[in-house]
Amino acid sequence: MTLRLHHLTFTHANSSTPLFEDLSLHVSAGWTGLIGPNGSGKTSLLELAAGVLKADSGSVEREGFPVFCAQRTDAPPDDQRSFAEAVDAEASRLRRLLHIESDWHERWESLSHGERKRLQIAVALWKNPDILLIDEPTNHLDRDSLDFLHQALHGFTGTGILVTHDRHLLDSLCQVCIFLEPGGIRRYPGSYTQAREQKQRDEVSVKRERVRLKHELGRLDKEAKSRQHEARRADSRKSKRHLDRHDSDGRGRIGLAIVTGKDGVAGKLASQMQARIQRCQTDLATLQVTPEYQLQFRLPGSISSRNHLLHLEAGQIALGPERTLSFPRLIMGTRDRIALVGPNGSGKSLLLSHLIPHLNVDHERLVYLPQEISLDRSRAVMQELRAQPRQQLGTIFSIISCLGSRPERLLESEQASPGEIRKVLLALGIAREPHLIIMDEPTNHLDLNAIELLEQALQGCPSAMLLISHDRRFLQNLTVSSWRIVSTGTDQQLVFDNEV
Repeated sequence: MTLRLHHLTFTHANSSTPLFEDLSLHVSAGWTGLIGPNGSGKTSLLELAAGVLKADSGSVEREGFPVFCAQRTDAPPDDQRSFAEAVDAEASRLRRLLHIESDWHERWESLSHGERKRLQIAVALWKNPDILLIDEPTNHLDRDSLDFLHQALHGFTGTGILVTHDRHLLDSLCQVCIFLEPGGIRRYPGSYTQAREQKQRDEVSVKRERVRLKHELGRLDKEAKSRQHEARRADSRKSKRHLDRHDSDGRGRIGLAIVTGKDGVAGKLASQMQARIQRCQTDLATLQVTPEYQLQFRLPGSISSRNHLLHLEAGQIALGPERTLSFPRLIMGTRDRIALVGPNGSGKSLLLSHLIPHLNVDHERLVYLPQEISLDRSRAVMQELRAQPRQQLGTIFSIISCLGSRPERLLESEQASPGEIRKVLLALGIAREPHLIIMDEPTNHLDLNAIELLEQALQGCPSAMLLISHDRRFLQNLTVSSWRIVSTGTDQQLVFDNEV
């Protein structure tokens, strides 16, 4: 079971430049990790491989039946009812393995995004594809769900391409990693950690070779100028115009030099030097270095002058017909950094929705990054970006660029990737110097480099923060206390915790 892409060229409808040009790829049985920054085309490449998108030119050769598992969880997966009602052993195994309840297909809208993701993956595996193209399967999943996912994907025996920001999943599943970069693709054997280490060694080697070639190019250029000067002197010596017409000896010497080619040597040497310079320039141009994005400023947040950002008396929230989430009196100070944690379906996002109307924060001074951003909301965010004043746009573009995306490509796109939309929404809010930043699973959809850059940026931002994330390292680096949701039978209870 193999997948082959032959000389693919693809351009998005509203873009002036191709996303891929003459791209070829061969993927064999087993798991292959596809890695690259947001906007590099990872999702588009999976959709081309699955036949969801059609290339401008080139061809896709598939051995077997492909299934594409999308990263978005807006709509329920096809065949979810058939999967729910199936009585075969594989359907029962997947429902048990991924802890999928029998009525989930009937209440998609009430499911948490983590529950939706588990159902989405289960249906994709149940279809028994020969080729599985899976996009960000760890989005929204809590720690227990991640363990279920690992077990489910380890059991897949076909040809799989995996796009994920979860380094542990890449290491445990993948035998090959492909890095998607502006200059094309780079393929490395081994797990993500092994491939990344080899890639870093290669990049160090390339940088050294570029330094050597630049030094050599400078030396050749200097020598070429010297030879050109000598060639001009030789041409001058070959001219008889400066001689007296009666100087027969001088004219004879010049004539002899022309016949013997003695004065032509300098010109030939100069020509040869230009050829060496051209070869050196060509070698230098072929050595591509991956762009490195460095965050060199602190995100411009600010601290509110008010006593509290939130003061809410104890209460309850309905999680369904028979479930509730109870919470004690909630107080949030102007400098607090709080992690809101709990398993999928415990009510974290609902609690945020309940808290936001009670915040003592001006709308302009609040940044709220929801767990998922719908397609309609994504289009509205891009329209808001294009409508920004020129001076404000410069600040926003700086933030987006420092998080690893190219603003100029974003402006060309009618529908940016989910990861890029999160960067734009964050940049729009941060540019207003917020008093409070609320983020619901901010690392979802972001590439690995962007997650690290975002973490660095938020560490230096003075704003108060309330963060939901299943990325423990992210929370540990950014928060100092937590509100933890725990189960009390059929209900949920919010408790305070000093540990993140």
